Amino acid sequence: MGIEVLCNVENCKYWAEGDKCIADSIYVIGERGRVAGNVEETACKTFEHRE
Repeated sequence: MGIEVLCNVENCKYWAEGDKCIADSIYVIGERGRVAGNVEETACKTFEHRE
């Protein structure tokens, strides 16, 4: 069973209508290492620019 992943970055290759992420897997990193204090300290490394 899959989970629903939402994303509002419309210029990402994996963005789909309804703010759905259609990537096969998601890779999120902490910008300061392995521990994040809040959402702003994280980043999606799965992003690929939509052409």
